[in-house]
Amino acid sequence: MLAASEDVEVRYKLLDRLAEARLQTDRLFDLVRANALYDRPIPERHRIVFYMGHLEAFDWNLLQPRIPGVKVFDPEFDRLFAFGIDPVDGGLPSDRPSDWPARPRVEAYRSRVRATLDAGLATAEELSPTLLHVAVEHRLMHAETLAYMLHQLAFDRKLPEAQVATLVFDAVRAEMIEIPGGRVTLGIARTDPAGFGWDNEYDALVCDVPGFRIDRYKVTHGEYLNFMEAGGYRQQGLWTPQGWDWKTREQIEAPLFWTRISGAWHYRGMFEASPLPLDAPVYVSHAEASAYAAWSGKRLPTEAEWHRAAYGSPENVEREFPWGSDLPEARHGYFNGARWDPSPVKAFPAGASAFGVEGLLANGWEWTATVFEPFPGFQAFPFYEGYSKNFFDGLHFVLKGGSPRTERCMLRRSFRNWFQPHYQNVYAGFRCAR
Repeated sequence: MLAASEDVEVRYKLLDRLAEARLQTDRLFDLVRANALYDRPIPERHRIVFYMGHLEAFDWNLLQPRIPGVKVFDPEFDRLFAFGIDPVDGGLPSDRPSDWPARPRVEAYRSRVRATLDAGLATAEELSPTLLHVAVEHRLMHAETLAYMLHQLAFDRKLPEAQVATLVFDAVRAEMIEIPGGRVTLGIARTDPAGFGWDNEYDALVCDVPGFRIDRYKVTHGEYLNFMEAGGYRQQGLWTPQGWDWKTREQIEAPLFWTRISGAWHYRGMFEASPLPLDAPVYVSHAEASAYAAWSGKRLPTEAEWHRAAYGSPENVEREFPWGSDLPEARHGYFNGARWDPSPVKAFPAGASAFGVEGLLANGWEWTATVFEPFPGFQAFPFYEGYSKNFFDGLHFVLKGGSPRTERCMLRRSFRNWFQPHYQNVYAGFRCAR
């Protein structure tokens, strides 16, 4: 239990973080040209304008009821922008741009929500720091998922932004690393004083992992190109029945981030297409990653195996980060929105785990073979019951790691990400195990 003075200090630090997070998401919306705000770059998601309103509606619906004296002023927008979508039945939204409010109304709502909340939060003595953590990390998660959305927006519908130069390395030699069996601790204990965790990160789960082998690096564009040229998308035996049905129905023939120009494959970056960077990790869906793994005679690692390779050590002491206890820095990888597109898989040797596995928290999330399920003792947040519980449906898979657009606070060991197996838009790569 924090003393009153400590609680106030934590609250003000979180309010500073919330203000910075707002600036980050505002910068993303500033990339969208005025005539593109009502576009829908990803068919399964809302139009861009929804997210401009959603971020404020979420904060308002979470915090306003817990701030004395702060009254509702626009219940229509509070409901309209309350919830995103994640269709699992193949159904897609069919709304029209004209169904959404004009941009000035949305911006006015955003401004008033912020001003009203800021005034109330400065004096709300009983407000739990957990609620502010939720507001901050929810917005930062959307900063990354908005990047996925804007990535699919046509180049001429957004304003270009400078990017950190691409690094150049020697060709990648595929190799696997032997990981001895050992004990891992997934999640975080409720008694851990370290800080905030989402409901699905609790309670800590200790399990033993038998020995296995895992790729030193994520699978690269060059390696995946070999799978493509070997007819991987035409061999039904490599795919699960659901994956094959999806691939056939949607006519999937290549990763979403690839495009053909003059007969050659190129990488479709955030602001331009470039020749396929053969030494960078490929971003694909879980279904595509699983098919590649089957083609290579391997498989995807489980969440526990990935954790063992990332945070374990020969001494059976679990590290805070793959490289040790130092907080993530540029030498460990690009994080915090430092870069838009992936870098070569050999770019960050300083980020290697105790076993020598590289790039675990950089260059893209990593698919695992583990279905997203609760740990024993799971308790949904009473103020956000659907955050995790709505996705314990057997239709989502756990991802671990992080991408160049992931904030440092979500690079913690216990953090779990999840998506459907046929969703191609995530900055997600993979490595294989055996």
